[in-house]
Order: sequence, then structure tokens, then C-alpha cells
Amino acid sequence: MTDVLRRGRASLAFGFFAQGVAFALLVTRIPAIQDRYGVSDALLPVFLAAVPILAGVGSVVSERLVRRVRPSRLLRWSQPVVLLALLGVGAGDRVAVLAVALAVFGLAVGALDASMNMLGVSLQRAYGRSIMLGFHAAYSLGGILGASLAWAGAHWDLALWVSYLPVVVLLLPAALVGSRWYVDGGREGAEGAGAGEGTGAGEGTGGGGAGVGFKVLLPLCLVMTFAYIGDSTVSNWSAKYLQDVLGSSEQLATVPYNVYMVTTLVGRALGDFGVRRFGAVAVVRGGAVVAAGGFAVVASAPGAWVGMLGFTLLGLGLCVLVPQTFAAAGRLAAEKDGRPGASDAAVARLNVFNYVGFLIGSPLVGALGDAWSYRGAMLVPMVLVLVTVVYARSFEGQPDRYGGGHERPRTADVGRGSNGL
Repeated sequence: MTDVLRRGRASLAFGFFAQGVAFALLVTRIPAIQDRYGVSDALLPVFLAAVPILAGVGSVVSERLVRRVRPSRLLRWSQPVVLLALLGVGAGDRVAVLAVALAVFGLAVGALDASMNMLGVSLQRAYGRSIMLGFHAAYSLGGILGASLAWAGAHWDLALWVSYLPVVVLLLPAALVGSRWYVDGGREGAEGAGAGEGTGAGEGTGGGGAGVGFKVLLPLCLVMTFAYIGDSTVSNWSAKYLQDVLGSSEQLATVPYNVYMVTTLVGRALGDFGVRRFGAVAVVRGGAVVAAGGFAVVASAPGAWVGMLGFTLLGLGLCVLVPQTFAAAGRLAAEKDGRPGASDAAVARLNVFNYVGFLIGSPLVGALGDAWSYRGAMLVPMVLVLVTVVYARSFEGQPDRYGGGHERPRTADVGRGSNGL
């Protein structure tokens, strides 16, 4: 493996890490943001919904942009915009400033998420083995650090801009420097890449391929949506469920999400080895079954500690689905449409369903919980996650394993060992 690819892999992993930090710092300080700007409870959901909606718009725009520019360049400039928008959220003093900052954050996050995963998919294809889960493990690690920094800021009652400024000052120049080594395209292009420019399929551009049709991607779009419905259920309802339904203390109710994040990190850190050993299909099926089991345990838990066991299982199960889904989309596009940019377009289209799941998940569980019961509401994401088992064959490559004697030198098949959440 060339030094160009190794540097590209390390720099992209740092990009995922930085994004995890930034996103966690935003979402975990929502109460402080609400207090700073005097946003009412009635208006807050509008602001919160606007971010993923605009992120979806940013992802759609990214699909168009990468036909003309390399994904590495899109990532290189979207990441600083995300960090500066985060600082804008913390430094403003009027609701109008908050609205603009969140709008910029949402649009840039859509472009950032799409371009990061485009590069991850193309690097996995260049490596010829599963590495995509490792990138998402870096994101989880960043999320844990960001949440910890947010806790410290809240504990010491720091102003938002005081919490955000040191992070932006450290991460922004580091991300810009690291972006010099981003790598586009497959191995053939990567081996000829120069540092700082990446490699472009299609004479230095993202290519002009329109990509595969929506019908081909539909199973993966559903898996992505269901995975994020499950993820948003944990992030938005775990604390309330433990406290209100299972009778835990307020302090103990903060633990499940932290446990979920840690198990997500562990599952992703080890997931690539599982893909190389057992194949993508087996890992996706196993993850879906474990996640469904986690929801079943949560729904039937007699007390808080059993409930936390369920959230632990959810972290281990859900964590593999999203990275695997991105990689499978890139592999399908490469198989069915060999034109430059087809894989990037497929990843951008799929990324939209990240935000669809996020938008659906929390309101769905809340509505079912109020109308029926929160225990019963936990069974809905359980069923949706189990649907992934039906679509698991969509994750199969040719062949569907990496490693263990199954690698081919100079392979361009991203599907063998694709990845999930």
C-alpha cells in the first residue's frame, strides 16, 4: 500500500473525528443554545428540524458539485465552514444570527457528510479490504470527546463561545493541513496522486456520471433510514425512557447514551475485522439482529440496569449498519455504472436518507409513546431494524469478503467488506 493511500486514510480519519466533535458540541448544548437566544419551546423544534433538512439539501447539491470538482476539495472547504458555523452559533446574540448560523451549519454538514463518505468508499476500494468502519469509529471517538467537552462547559457554566472557540482554533487549522493528503478515486489514480491534490477519476474532476437509479439504491436507502431511526431513538429518548419508564435517577438516566456511544466506538473499531473474516452480509445481518434484540430488551426491561443492557446491545448492533450501507452503495454504483463519479453520486443520494431517518425517528417514538406507551414505541424501531435482514443480500460484493485469502491485489471492488452505522 502506497504512502499516498496511508496518508489519505489518516487524514480522512481525522476529518471524521473532527466532524464527530463538532456535531456533538452542537447537539449536546441545545438547552444552553435555547437559553442564550431565548428560543421558545414551540419554536425550538423548527430550528432543530431545519438542520437535517438543510443538510439533506447540502447532500443533494454535493451530488451535483462532484460532477465538476473532486470530493476532496468539497470536503476541504466544507469542514472549515462547519466549524466556523458552530462558533457562530456560540458567539451570536440574536435569533436571526442563530438562524443563519444553523442554516450554514446544516448545508455544510450535508456536503461534509457526503464528501467524507465518498472519499471513504473510494479509499476502501483502493485498499481492497474493509476500512470504512474505522472511519466511522473515528467519528464516534470525536462524538465522545465532543460530548465530554460539552459536559465540562455545562458543569463550569462556560459561555457557549468559550466552549466552542478553543475547539475551533485547534481543529480548523489541523483539518486544513490534513486536507492536503486527501485522496480521491481508486487505486490506479491514487498511486499517481500528489500530496495536496488528491486523485480524480475523470481528469481531475468528480466525473460526469449520473450514477445508478433510485430503484437500485432503494433497499440501501431503507436500511439507512431505519438505522438512523434507531439511532435517533437512543439519542433523543434513552434518558427520558430510563427515568420516566424504568424509574432511574436523573443522574443514572444520563448514562445510557454514553454507554451507547462507547459501544458504538468499540463495535466500529472491531467491525472491519469482522467484515474481512465473515463478509459484509453476515456482519449486517448480525448487527441488525443484535440491535433488534437490544430494542426488545429495552421494551421489556423490569428496571434501569436491564434497560442499560439493552442500550448497550443497540450500540453494538446499530454501529455497523451505516458505514456498511455507504460502502455497499459505492460498490453497487461501480458495478452497474462504471462512469467516473457514479459511486460519489450514489453516496450523496444515500446520505440524504441519513437525515430522513433522523427527522422521522424522534417524533415517531414521541407520538407513539404519548398515544400508546413508550415500551410499545420501542418495538417499532425494533421491527424496522429487522427489515435490514431482508435486504442484507444488497451488501454482497463479488465475492463478499475481504481478507483471509479473499483479497485480490489492486482490487477495485468496494463492496467486499462494505460498512454500516
